[in-house]
Amino acid sequence: MANDIKRIAVSTGGGDAPGLNAVIRAVVHAATRRGWEVYGIRDGYNGIFLPEKYPNGDGVIPLTREKVRGITHLGGTIIGTTNRGNPFNYPMPQADGTMKEVDRSGEIIDGFKKYGFDALIAIGGDGSLSIANDLAKRGNLRVVGVPKTIDNDLEGTVATFGFDTAVSFATDAIDRLHSTAQSHHRVMVVEVMGRTAGWIAVNSGVAGTADVILIPEIPYDINKVAEKINAREKAGRSFSIIVVAEGAKAKDGTTSVVERELGKAERFGGLGEKVAAQIQSLTGKETRCVVLGHLLRGGTPTAFDRLLSLRFGAAAVRALEEGQSGVVVVLNPPTVNYIPIEQVAHRVRLVPVDSDTILTARDLGISFGD
Repeated sequence: MANDIKRIAVSTGGGDAPGLNAVIRAVVHAATRRGWEVYGIRDGYNGIFLPEKYPNGDGVIPLTREKVRGITHLGGTIIGTTNRGNPFNYPMPQADGTMKEVDRSGEIIDGFKKYGFDALIAIGGDGSLSIANDLAKRGNLRVVGVPKTIDNDLEGTVATFGFDTAVSFATDAIDRLHSTAQSHHRVMVVEVMGRTAGWIAVNSGVAGTADVILIPEIPYDINKVAEKINAREKAGRSFSIIVVAEGAKAKDGTTSVVERELGKAERFGGLGEKVAAQIQSLTGKETRCVVLGHLLRGGTPTAFDRLLSLRFGAAAVRALEEGQSGVVVVLNPPTVNYIPIEQVAHRVRLVPVDSDTILTARDLGISFGD
């Protein structure tokens, strides 16, 4: 229980998201009120098992109330993050010049013992939470996860922090593109993040009154997309807005991957430009592509994301106080509660193709290219 906790660690892994600093601040305030010390592991777990990266010995830093003052509204994470290098399958150079994945998790577990950590609050997506859970099991460490992804694609929670901020920014960008598209009678293709799920594309596309939305859950036919644009042209609508999730799939199953690297998930990209080129070829309409990319990850979190982040951080500390371990805090309106990490790790929450938002989009005449 809580009376055996004296020192806890906090880590942020995977891509950054607006609201990370708010979670950290809530953890520090809630923990110090209970008399616990809080330390931040820099850059995922690099601060522990890659000490050569931190010559000043600051791979693990104390987090006090003074250190987290005024960070709720700041984007990013003050302790850094990384989406490279699963410690259970860490890519290491070999004598023959090749790379091989090796298990370095023991170094992190030894580091936890060295620093005297009694528990870990791991803030991350499905991959980061799974790693944290495996480390906890192997090292007999108490762990509570906090779900983080702008893609909103984690099972078990109604929302993840960062998603509302990303959708709000994307919607604003789409709004701005309407005027220039209409002025020049162009087709504008807006590529947003969304590797395997199209939550950002669907929500921003519908809110921003896009004409076409392409998402991974609904394979598209580019000819159907062209038909939609031509139909608008005949109806006197000389411009169109297409929102594309980076992981959207054509009906033949192809996706647009720009990088594959050992120890790292394949990186999607370039689909917006491909779709734009195809549309211009098929319709003769001048077409431009705008890639929002990492702009969706940056900036000040919305009020919704700030509040959700603070609630998650405080709830994670309460979970530890109650003796919970191997759980992740989730939003189950109107409350935040806990579920086993196994119900979240390695699972992706897709956009239901029969959801109210998809049905609404179809009733509004939005095409999904199917």
